Amino acid sequence: MATLVKIEKSTSNGGIHMEDGKIANGTNVVVVEPTGSSNSKAAKVMGCFRANALVLLTVLGVIIGVVIGLCVRSLDLSRTQMLYFSFPGELLIRLLKMIIIPLVVCSLVSGAASLDPKALGKLGGWAMLFFLVTTLIASAIGVIMAFIIQPGVGAGAKLDLGDDVADLPQNKEVVDSFLDLIRNIFPANLVSAAFVSYATSYKFVTIKKNVTDEFGNWNQTITVEKVPFGVDVDGMNILGLVVFAIVFGIALRKLGSEGENLIKFFNSFNEATMVLVSWIMWYAPFGIMFLVAGKIVEMEDVVMLFTSLGKYICCCIVGHIIHGLIVLPLLYLIFTRKNPYKFLWGIFTALVTAFGTASSSATLPLMMKCVEEKNGVSKHISRFILPIGATVNMDGAALFQCVASVFIAQLNDFSLNFIQVITILVTATASSVGAAGIPAGGVLTLAIILEAVGLPTNDISLILAVDWLVDRTCTVLNVEGDAFGAGLLQHYTDSLEKKEPVEELNEIKTEPAAATKEPEEEGTPLIKKDLKVTLEGLPSCEKESVM
Repeated sequence: MATLVKIEKSTSNGGIHMEDGKIANGTNVVVVEPTGSSNSKAAKVMGCFRANALVLLTVLGVIIGVVIGLCVRSLDLSRTQMLYFSFPGELLIRLLKMIIIPLVVCSLVSGAASLDPKALGKLGGWAMLFFLVTTLIASAIGVIMAFIIQPGVGAGAKLDLGDDVADLPQNKEVVDSFLDLIRNIFPANLVSAAFVSYATSYKFVTIKKNVTDEFGNWNQTITVEKVPFGVDVDGMNILGLVVFAIVFGIALRKLGSEGENLIKFFNSFNEATMVLVSWIMWYAPFGIMFLVAGKIVEMEDVVMLFTSLGKYICCCIVGHIIHGLIVLPLLYLIFTRKNPYKFLWGIFTALVTAFGTASSSATLPLMMKCVEEKNGVSKHISRFILPIGATVNMDGAALFQCVASVFIAQLNDFSLNFIQVITILVTATASSVGAAGIPAGGVLTLAIILEAVGLPTNDISLILAVDWLVDRTCTVLNVEGDAFGAGLLQHYTDSLEKKEPVEELNEIKTEPAAATKEPEEEGTPLIKKDLKVTLEGLPSCEKESVM
């Protein structure tokens, strides 16, 4: 074991003798006892705990929440008492949702304004391609897992969960669903888009027509027509806000110097919002603990639920694990040659928060903080890509919808052909893009898929019975895909920046090559430099200097 020696200079005039730990020139030698290995290990443990304190506290909050929930279930709380019990968790969700709009709008405006339009187009194009490909892969995994496990085969007699499980969403035509998506991209009122979105409803209109035949007889025909009309429903139209913020940021960049003050305002607003996020992060473990505990207390008959839908739950969760722990890390490893699981550890706090809140939008602030501080993603990448990903990238939802569609088909002894399977894949991938802009989220998009392949929508009530659990793993997979997309784009921009200095260096090398063709004057560089200064400083003495 090496001995630690601390050397101090004294104020003496300096001697050449050594006594009592002093050496020449008055230097004091303080011999420190060898440090023990136990102290160094304790310091390492404390350093590791401090660096990962938030992650450990969040995981501990989930574990304690499960224990508290299982203990409180035996008390048979009323609905009102359950509401009071879950209040700390509700407060966390409200805090996170409070900063979604300023965070999304300001980050996208500042991000779009800070990027060149060509670079913005490239980043957006690569991001959309990555999100589309991964969502399609997730849909394929869901269909394959459903056909392998067959969760709906032989389960028809077990499933009797009652008619009051949840309110079913209104059946909607596939065309109207996609038209609603386009309408929400262009909101009529930006202020109202912060809390309502557009949705199509239907009403039956009786149409009477008077018809006279060729003999002069008068007849009256009555027809009933199903007519769509638009209504505003509760729910943030985040898709419209995202599109407006990107276009507005591009417009500010086009203004040049006139738009700089407004760009600085949005940048400062964005930084202030991230400070609020850092404060909320330390409340997250406590809020997640009560979110998990409250949800466990609310469950009615867990044994019957898992006995009836256990294979369906297993199919969804295994599919999410395969996509989240194998497919996405493998794609990241292939393109970046970096350890994907180290990247996952950096965003672990955000993943646990996603499991606790079951909301991609609510997890967005924490995800930005994690990828920037832990994984080295630049601000202009994370604050531009992550809000888009939270809106259009729904890997977990697409996988769950495909499993649910095949499950309902098997439950009703409905044989799916190849064309219908392809329809499920394409519809799940396309509808997941607008999941954030459509009320009722993944459940409503599931209804779109069932309508597309001709399956009954009444069985959605069975899916809703376990949606509280499956939706949490869906959210974890959604935000994980967003983070990996940001990491890949950061690697892409870094590779482009590495190429640019090489090209500049080649250009610098070619300039001296051309200059060597001119005859060089004799003399040292110092004389030439002095001559140049003389010519610039004293032009009247030019001839004398040359001589």
